[in-house]
This record gives sequence, C-alpha cells and structure tokens, in this order.
Amino acid sequence: MAAAGPAVGAAGRILVIKHGALGDLVQAMGPLAAIRRHHPGARVTLLTTPPFRDFLAACPDVDEVWTDTRPPVWNLPAILALARRLRRGGFTRVYDLQTSRRSSRYLALFGRRRPEWSGIAPGASHPHADPRRDAMHTLDRQRAQLAAAGIASVPPPSLDWVPDAPLPAGLRPGAFVVLVPGGSAHRPEKRWPVDRFAALAARLAAEGLQPVVVGGAGERPLAAAIRARAAEALDLTGATDLFDLVRLGRAAVAAVGNDTGPVHLLAVAGAPTVVLFSRASDPALCAPRTGRVAVLRRDDLADLPVEPVLAALSGFR
Repeated sequence: MAAAGPAVGAAGRILVIKHGALGDLVQAMGPLAAIRRHHPGARVTLLTTPPFRDFLAACPDVDEVWTDTRPPVWNLPAILALARRLRRGGFTRVYDLQTSRRSSRYLALFGRRRPEWSGIAPGASHPHADPRRDAMHTLDRQRAQLAAAGIASVPPPSLDWVPDAPLPAGLRPGAFVVLVPGGSAHRPEKRWPVDRFAALAARLAAEGLQPVVVGGAGERPLAAAIRARAAEALDLTGATDLFDLVRLGRAAVAAVGNDTGPVHLLAVAGAPTVVLFSRASDPALCAPRTGRVAVLRRDDLADLPVEPVLAALSGFR
C-alpha cells in the first residue's frame, strides 16, 4: 500500500474528479465520505458536470463544487482556461474517481508542479495499477483505488444528508411504488418495454399500491402509455429533481426500473429496488449493492414477463 503522503490530516486542498453519469456518481458517495474523513483539515473541491452541481453542493463531504464542461481537445482556449484554474487551485492531492482517458489527461494540465494523484494517469503518485480493475464492480474498484492511496476504509454510499421535505400532494409514505421506465435515449436496448411497465402498474394498482412514474421531461410519453392502462398512476416525469427522487425513495414501498441513474439513486435512498438488466450492461460490474436490491436479467428485456418482477417485489414484503 502506498504511503498516505504529507497532505493527510493537514490543512490543504483536495480535488476529487467525478463527472458522472448519475449512477456512477451515486456509487461515489462512499469514497467522497472516506476522502473527507481522511483529510479532516482540508478543503475538498469536487469537479463534476453542470447537471449535478446543485445536488452535490449540498453534500457535507464537499466544500465547493466546480463544473467542467469537458471541452474537446481541439478547443485550446477552453483547455488552457481549465489548466489555469487547476493550477491556481493549490491542490495538494487529486482523487480521480472518474479514471477516464479525459480525466487522466488532467494531470498533465498541472504542469511541473503536480499534486499527488490517485488514479490511473501515467505518472500518478498513487496509481491504481491492478490489471483486474476493469473487471471489478464499481464499489470494489473505488475501494481498491483508495486503498492504494492510503485510505483503508470506505463506507457504502449514503444519501442521509439530503434533508426531508413533504412528498407531492396525494402521496402517502408506504403506499406507492416508483417506476423508472426510461433511461439513456441512445441505449434503448437497456429498457424494459413500456407495455410491461403499464401491465405492472395495473397489477400494483389492483393491489392498492399507487404507481408513481419518474423520469425526465422527454419520458412523458412513457408515463402517458402507463397511465393509459393504469389511470391511478401518478406522472412525475419532468417534475422531480435529485433531491425529490431521494425523498421518494425513502418513502416508497419499492422501486422498479431499468439500469439507469435514478434507479441507483432510489436504491441508495432506501427503496427496496428491482433493477432490470439486459445484455447491454453487467450487474456484476455496476448493480446497486446498498439496501435491498433484486436483479433480474434477460439478454433481451422484451423476453422478461411481468410475473418475475411481481415475484421480486413480493419478496420485499
């Protein structure tokens, strides 16, 4: 294990890089807490992308949030501006939790006065050099990376810091199930067919549970298709932010959704969660592990009927 380095426990400046996506960001909550504990006197800055700025600014493990527009390499003025900002930050150590080719290149932007670096960038002072890292679950990979930087204990992801607030009108805690029928627009193969979500919603409503559909504004047609079969369903697509989703997760009987960021958020928030995987992603690498989670997988999600999902939900009761 690498030495902890002079910044540990000292009043210094720490940079954590985590751009997203949402599911990966949620799974980085444990590492963020571990980094904060390991550097109790330091100022922790998180470099992320604009959609997550307001949410992460409320996290007590972060002192400030910088946003990164991730300029292309040919946009030299933007790259130079980013380099100037990084150099002026006075960072003593950087934890690159993104570990992408882009974020690894940021080490070179510091010039000659490079901070300690945890990640996979060439020249990193605390490299995560395990050749098996790409075959590790996200949580295991992050723990191993931090162990190589001297952080031996990493807690599971937590969103306990999100304050409580009233639920949307008409919703009663313990009386609804959150449905997440959408996902990345360019990955339709990761979605369970909407007619199955509609059938599930109808079955839940018949059992006295209110279906609640969440997602972005662009997923309103999915909610409309579900409500066409289950009029009791509440359409919250385009009407919730990340704080709202956490609160829904805390109060829900359960959540059902595709392998997409909001499902990870709901699971960590506390909702017993059924996650639906196709061959497009591997639950061994990225499935939620926090709380009560059931994973259902089919190579093609069109081959997954409603009954196994209902059976998985009944296992939570």
